[in-house]
Amino acid sequence: MATVILPRSLVALVAGSERRAEVDGETVAAVLTRLDTRWPGLLDRLCEPGPVIREHINVFVDGQPADIGTAVGSASTVHVIPAISGG
Repeated sequence: MATVILPRSLVALVAGSERRAEVDGETVAAVLTRLDTRWPGLLDRLCEPGPVIREHINVFVDGQPADIGTAVGSASTVHVIPAISGG
């Protein structure tokens, strides 16, 4: 199972969610969908219809930038990181 690490800001918005989760899934899309099954509403916070990852959300699989179709291995680590913007 892949390890998914979510930002504290997202965990605060989705009832019952946790910062770290173990999830099966062959792609980022599958992993996020399974997390949404566990914690309804999570997917809407991370993806827009299509689905595509929202503009200000970054996903990394094993330290590499990822998109919705990126492969996720059983020993992978998936980080979800909100973009920081401002000036």
